[in-house]
Amino acid sequence: MRQSINPPSIAVVMGVAGAGKTTVGERLAQWLNWEFIEGDRLHPPENVAKMQSGQPLTDIDRAPWLGAIARAIAAWQARNACGVITCSALKRAYRRRIIGERIGVRLVFLDGSRELIAQRLAARLGHFMSPSLLDTQFAILEPPGADENPISVTIDQPVDRIVELIAAQLRAGPGPARRSALTG
Repeated sequence: MRQSINPPSIAVVMGVAGAGKTTVGERLAQWLNWEFIEGDRLHPPENVAKMQSGQPLTDIDRAPWLGAIARAIAAWQARNACGVITCSALKRAYRRRIIGERIGVRLVFLDGSRELIAQRLAARLGHFMSPSLLDTQFAILEPPGADENPISVTIDQPVDRIVELIAAQLRAGPGPARRSALTG
């Protein structure tokens, strides 16, 4: 199991497109008075163009983006800063790349049904991610395992409640997250 400090000082908010990573991440950072980085802003322009055109990214496409996420986390750690960063982090290999064995980094998984997320994507305006890519997101999603010590929270509840639950788990430290305690 990955080592962690009590409490963690960096949270990686993950999930498929439309799960609410930005909304939850921004509010969580405000709640904790931590820095915030919208991980999508770290995508190279060619990735954004590809997603806008409805083409899914490959692992090769994602490599520079994941590297940028990992560098942002390392920069916070070098400054002893606390932060929240968003990243879909759909595969375990991606999470290993951005988190690895870093002490003080906690994974937050926003979990929701395909139906709820599809509704959210349909209502979302101005985002580069094409709603047509939702099926590919779910197809490659590898939900985090217990060995990754994630905070898993269902997204079918008010944002403030989600943030409250995540913040409580972050303050509690690295112990195993109990899904039943995080569902409202």
